[in-house]
Amino acid sequence: MSRLQQRFAALKQADRKALVTFVTAGDPASHATVPALRALVEGGADVLEVGIPFSDPEAEGPSIQRSSERGLANGIGLVDVLAMVAEFRQHDGSTPVVLMGYLNSVLAMGPETFADLAAEAGVDGLIMVNLPPEESAEIRDLLEARGIDLVLLVAPTTTSERARMIAGAARGFVYYVSLKGITGAAGLDVSSVEEKVGALKTVSALPVMVGFGIKDPESARAVAQHADGVVVGSALVDTMERSAERPDNIPGLLTDQLRAIRAALDD
Repeated sequence: MSRLQQRFAALKQADRKALVTFVTAGDPASHATVPALRALVEGGADVLEVGIPFSDPEAEGPSIQRSSERGLANGIGLVDVLAMVAEFRQHDGSTPVVLMGYLNSVLAMGPETFADLAAEAGVDGLIMVNLPPEESAEIRDLLEARGIDLVLLVAPTTTSERARMIAGAARGFVYYVSLKGITGAAGLDVSSVEEKVGALKTVSALPVMVGFGIKDPESARAVAQHADGVVVGSALVDTMERSAERPDNIPGLLTDQLRAIRAALDD
């Protein structure tokens, strides 16, 4: 059983919603990432998503685009991201870590080499935003053989038939994109989330996490009523950006910000 499966099983047994967080590796400084991850765990994160900086993150809004640019400017590549995960693992052997990025990075390294290095570093899952589910079998099998889950995304525009196919190919959890837009966008429609997540749960036994547009305790609580958990990203990245000149302040700010969201989910 993978760390993701263990964590979601424990949350289900405790009747708690999952809090998944996203930050970009190397943003705003290369030494800021691991302390930020530890701070997020302290604030109540159940699963950590770590973004792989990429030059053309087409699904991302301005906040995460800028964070990716900062990570690249700091010289962070996929090897560096894996090193950060390995450093985090020296002090935390239980919190699941999911890498999120674009297929180009993995192809440049080579899928099998990536799978080996990711397992060695302590990665538990992978989200490749631009990996078509129809072409995911090779990477999924390489990862699964090493205990790593390939997480797939479902959008509001995904047809029922395609959602069924994606749910069957996904591992770890299904990531439901809550709106037609980019990360950090406004316009979250909770009633639509309820309908789509409900439909997903009829075709998959995997937990469903909802991301995009969840920024604060109120939106997290509203969405979590209908999902197994929520993903918070842009709001955390914005906090880190505001403290880019004072990176030592970032851990405390992230912990406080996340505690408020955690409390809303547990209320």
